[in-house]
Amino acid sequence: MKAYHVHPGKHFDGIVPITRELPAPGPHEVRVRVRAVALNYRDLMMIRGDYNGGPSGPVIPASDGAGEVVEVGAGVTRFQAGDRVATTFFQAWIDGRQTPENSRHSFGGLIDGTLAQEIVVSQDSLFKVPDHLDYAEAATLTCAGATAWNSLFVEGRVRPGDSVLLLGTGGVSVWGLQLAKAAGLHTIITSSSDAKLERARQLGADVTINYTATPEWHEHVLRATGGNGVEVVIEVGGAGTFRKSLLSTRMGGTVAVVGGVSGWGSEVDPSQMIRGARHVTGIYVGSRAMLEDLARFVALHRIRPAVDRVFRFDQARAAYEYLASGSHFGKVVIAVD
Repeated sequence: MKAYHVHPGKHFDGIVPITRELPAPGPHEVRVRVRAVALNYRDLMMIRGDYNGGPSGPVIPASDGAGEVVEVGAGVTRFQAGDRVATTFFQAWIDGRQTPENSRHSFGGLIDGTLAQEIVVSQDSLFKVPDHLDYAEAATLTCAGATAWNSLFVEGRVRPGDSVLLLGTGGVSVWGLQLAKAAGLHTIITSSSDAKLERARQLGADVTINYTATPEWHEHVLRATGGNGVEVVIEVGGAGTFRKSLLSTRMGGTVAVVGGVSGWGSEVDPSQMIRGARHVTGIYVGSRAMLEDLARFVALHRIRPAVDRVFRFDQARAAYEYLASGSHFGKVVIAVD
């Protein structure tokens, strides 16, 4: 079976094709023929060697894989051969409260991930994907889709008519835009590219802001919300954006921190949170139950995730390089042939 290893700290040169034998499924395991793998910013952190809690040695990368079940163990009850499935992000977080124990092992982190022709995983680490999605689209639910869902509907507790702010046009933010529009939310999105903002408007964005042309973009957000601010910000920028995200949030609103593209650390006056009764919450993807809720919502509203570009399996390095360039709108996917 063909797969890839990444060697943390070796950057693009550490993305190496390998061949390995795959064990037969155990009693409660499932063998999946992987058809598509979606990349995340986390995968770039892995090859740079700066992913907190990541492996010290080579590992099969990527958390997001979609494909079909080809074999099940004797004790498997959740799936049968032919089912279309995708991986969860965490091996053991099924439902309920997140703990260090149930979120210790994430695919492509301390354990092997999905950038392989086939994988054998626990039946508890899979969920069924909506019928209307192709495999490239289905693969994007695992991390970006779950993160956006958790930010908006679980931690953010939004209601129809609320306003949300999405930063940039990467995978999580565009997923957030699509989910928010389907839920009847007022959406504001930022980018440094007018072309990407036009694509966002085509997906239903109500307000678009070029943050290069408008450096004090939080003031634009306040004007667009009648001076109140938004109910939820999906904060992906980190040090370079956190303060303005906080200022963009209404009293009692939530800043859902999901990433730090511009780096970590930020100078924030805690009184801004106190006077505004604002909530700051860290989002570490989501549980299998959240993914199953997301899949039902996507099926009901016939949402098709924004896939920017699909690379062949032998173009894995090029896919990583394209993701690193920041040219994408939505998700970058590798088709596994």
